[in-house]
Amino acid sequence: MAAPRILSPIATAFINDTKRAMRAQALAVRDGCDPGAAGEALMAHALRDCPPPDGAVVSGFWPLEGEIDLRPLLTALHARGHTIVLPVTPKRGQPLTFRVWRPGDAMVAERFGTMCPTGEERSPDFLLVPLLAFDRSGGRLGYGAGYYDRTLPLLPRRFALGCAFAAQEVPEVPMGPQDVRLDAVATEREVVRCASP
Repeated sequence: MAAPRILSPIATAFINDTKRAMRAQALAVRDGCDPGAAGEALMAHALRDCPPPDGAVVSGFWPLEGEIDLRPLLTALHARGHTIVLPVTPKRGQPLTFRVWRPGDAMVAERFGTMCPTGEERSPDFLLVPLLAFDRSGGRLGYGAGYYDRTLPLLPRRFALGCAFAAQEVPEVPMGPQDVRLDAVATEREVVRCASP
């Protein structure tokens, strides 16, 4: 196992500043997108080009305002027999946990404006991951709390499919030593299979 890469304080500050600026740009770009129409188109691409394996427990996310709407995809995967789980947002510094969701289940409001179901806990092996920006090598810019970067390494045989508007693609996402790359990204235009940098 390779030793973790350690960055200097100057390099860390540069990455953090770059990420902050990129988050602001990504939010502005996302404002011009249609979450519902894009979510329907994403569903078609994901089901055709990157469907979860039979029997996979699939984690999704309940969209925040402005995020691409995954609910059509979650409903379609549930109809195909997949167990669907949604994340429960813990205190900062902790990994996510996941609870079973079925169409029509009651949702509970939690921190950061997220919603979670009240079903039993299950561990996913195929994750639909929210993001603000992505690149074609699997770089992902999230909201800054690091929940998925802490969670994905705890699921060693998982597949991580980022879900976003095509307009959220950038040439390169700044990556720190703790940032985890995606396996693929689904948008309303295509599924991008991520190549290692």
